[in-house]
Amino acid sequence: MIFITAKFPIKPEYADDWPSIAAEFTAATRAEEGCLWFDWSRSLDDANEYVLVEAFRDDDAAVVHVNSDHFKKAQADLPPHLSATPKIVNFKIDGDDWSELGEMAAG
Repeated sequence: MIFITAKFPIKPEYADDWPSIAAEFTAATRAEEGCLWFDWSRSLDDANEYVLVEAFRDDDAAVVHVNSDHFKKAQADLPPHLSATPKIVNFKIDGDDWSELGEMAAG
């Protein structure tokens, strides 16, 4: 799978509204056949930062994603709300789902 984590620095005046600002892009991406997950979280340390954790089945699914109409729309619509260019970590790893964190097994 292609596993991606990205940090989005949001302008303070848009931070509370970011989930709705990104909602159309999020829904369209989650509907892609090759999308395994696409989840936003707000940083506990910086209220103006959102972290996106996403995964795609394989290279083909990732290519479909970045060439989709909704990705191109997001490239135009989302940057005006950003205070800086997002940072990304992108890896290709074996698997297609989350693994359990055995060191923190629930009783």
